[in-house]
Amino acid sequence: MMLRLSVLLMTAWFLTACAGPAYYLQAASGQWKLMQAREDIHSLLDDPATGPQLAGDLENAISIREFAENTLGLPANGSYSSYVDIEGKALLWNVVATEEFSLQPRKWCFAIAGCVPYRGYFKQQKAEDFARRLEDKGMDVLVAPATAYSSLGWFKDPLLSTMIAGSDIRLAGYLFHELAHQRLYIKGDGAFNEGYASFVEEQGIRTWLESSQRHADFASWQRLQRAGDDFAGLVKQVRKELSGLYRSDKTDPEKREKKAQIFQSLLESYEQLSNERWEGTRYYAGWFEKPLNNARLALFDTYAGSHCAFRLLWDESGADWQQFHLLAEQKSRLGNEQRRKWLTQSCPTIAHEAKL
Repeated sequence: MMLRLSVLLMTAWFLTACAGPAYYLQAASGQWKLMQAREDIHSLLDDPATGPQLAGDLENAISIREFAENTLGLPANGSYSSYVDIEGKALLWNVVATEEFSLQPRKWCFAIAGCVPYRGYFKQQKAEDFARRLEDKGMDVLVAPATAYSSLGWFKDPLLSTMIAGSDIRLAGYLFHELAHQRLYIKGDGAFNEGYASFVEEQGIRTWLESSQRHADFASWQRLQRAGDDFAGLVKQVRKELSGLYRSDKTDPEKREKKAQIFQSLLESYEQLSNERWEGTRYYAGWFEKPLNNARLALFDTYAGSHCAFRLLWDESGADWQQFHLLAEQKSRLGNEQRRKWLTQSCPTIAHEAKL
């Protein structure tokens, strides 16, 4: 599965009493600056000063946006019809945190978005400062860049330079994922929201590549998906081991020592997986660039933990996009506990591999 970080932008309208004035100011200022910097995509394409690389990327975005609307049933609301060069590697920086002996992420609550398992900052330094304060309290912390975002339809979100920095397949994934948030969003249920959007992203790319008969690209993308399934299985096993450890009667020092051993085992298992199944290709190598901790596992699970539930829902829909969205909307109306149980079901088989 393709995983990457997005954020539901926390503007002034999202703010509640759990965030102070300083957070309010940075969120409102960042959103205002972003909206002021927007340039209409068609105007840029008509401008002779627009370089050929950027023009090609913008044309791709228009085509993918139309595919999302016409084939995937995603909203046609004017989002991603403008462009902003953010001149950096990320628009926002998200802070994810857990207790030292827990895999459950801390949540921050906002009026419209509800409670979400991360807190976003427009300035990396501010995110790092906040993360450091949480670390001083003994928490496991991760600061992660967000290269795409959705305001849930409150604004006409712009296409960002970070979204077009890679391949057109990655761009398609970003657009499908963020537009899915605008189609269906449950206040306060990050696992459902990110699971739904991540599945729409993955299956949307599959549908898009199949329709365009891009055989070589499809084969490469499928290799990445298989590697993603392998890696998700590895992370799932580590989560299981840590969950058992944290529930045990061991002392804190004993838990701390065993926790370090489990994370070291994860690194060793990754090396073995890379060498034996991926022929030396180091998929997800960036995941290990910083020390492993609970926060990193928690964020991964937010996006990948409910993949099986949505895969089975896709099968139930008969591979029909409109029916799939309707079924997902039905699941969104379940009670919190019913929905949680549905989200955590296991796949009886590995996700299907369509052939071109």
